[in-house]
Amino acid sequence: MNSVELFAGCGGLALGLHRGGFSHVAVIDWDEHACGTLARNKAERRAGVDQWTVIRADVRQFDFHTIAPRIDLVAGGVPCQPFSIGGKHRGYDDDRNLFPEMLRGVRELQPKAVLIENVRGLKRPAFLQYFSYLELALAYPELRPREGENWADHRARLERYHTRGKPDGLHYQVVHAVLNAADYGVPQKRERVFIVAIRSDLGAEFAFPPVTHSEQGLLWSQYATQEYWERHAIAVRRRPTPSAAVRSKVDQIGQDLRRCLQPWQTVRDQLCDLPPPARLRSEMEPGLTHFLVPGARSYAGHTGSKWDEPAKTLKAGDHGVPGGENMLADDCGVRYFTIRESARLQTFPDEYVFPGSWTESMRQIGNAVPVLLAEMIGTKLHTTLRGHPGDK
Repeated sequence: MNSVELFAGCGGLALGLHRGGFSHVAVIDWDEHACGTLARNKAERRAGVDQWTVIRADVRQFDFHTIAPRIDLVAGGVPCQPFSIGGKHRGYDDDRNLFPEMLRGVRELQPKAVLIENVRGLKRPAFLQYFSYLELALAYPELRPREGENWADHRARLERYHTRGKPDGLHYQVVHAVLNAADYGVPQKRERVFIVAIRSDLGAEFAFPPVTHSEQGLLWSQYATQEYWERHAIAVRRRPTPSAAVRSKVDQIGQDLRRCLQPWQTVRDQLCDLPPPARLRSEMEPGLTHFLVPGARSYAGHTGSKWDEPAKTLKAGDHGVPGGENMLADDCGVRYFTIRESARLQTFPDEYVFPGSWTESMRQIGNAVPVLLAEMIGTKLHTTLRGHPGDK
């Protein structure tokens, strides 16, 4: 199935969707460094990436009519800074709000399905009305804003059209969910909003994939069966003593093991087979981008991720790398994650390279969609769309 990706960044969502069964006819981003990462992996013939048409372009000037017809999926992680909890909170008034361009792409390409990813902050009370507007605008992309019409007035017109119950032309059935990547086997607590729209004429039914992993499963493997510590060869004297709250949770789990899913994946699970980081980039193993960067320090609210839990949400930050979310805490204090460690926490394969500086690579990785989560959603979308010709 053919797909187009907007705001592709370094390719996490695109790579996962490729693994889920989609073939990208265009992968579009404006950022020079992100496009450099995509081009480098394409040149090195990484699986899937070698077939992509990578286009560096400002989506606001991009002509979607240049793309081949019959697109099955339009996907993209619309820039999240306007809605991020860590940003300036300007929302729909931010010049970086590119949701209108995503809607234009849907209107002009008329895909079978749409997949949009964004930060959980998009569903904060301050933006809830705008979020409901986005869902309506996505449901009826041909009912575009009039000249000089603001989003609130456009939303009112969309509401009247929606409640009429007799849509004409192109329209979509829209659902959304806030998903925690850790619940799908990603070794990172990362909550993001995903919006899926299915073209109404298809008659297809979509539901987000069910969760597969849980904190309860991790606690059970650590403090009931001890399997977690034994698998990692952690001596009994080095295993942490569970708190009263943790013991209570484990007791509750034991009362109904049928509800116990697979364990959350931890930082240790994902990084344990990596060699120690090189002290200098010039000394690291070729291609691994696994070297130390000095300067990490701990203070209140800035304490790093723990070895035996999923990592904190990796972030890109407004000005370089925020320390607390991109640090690892161990017996020796804290240090920054290396590029390769961060890429693993976002479930990129080790052969996927990030040729830029540490700060630039970490920015790209922090902005990415975890590959594994994108693959699971993509697989479910591919299964949903299979058998629907979509030529009405």
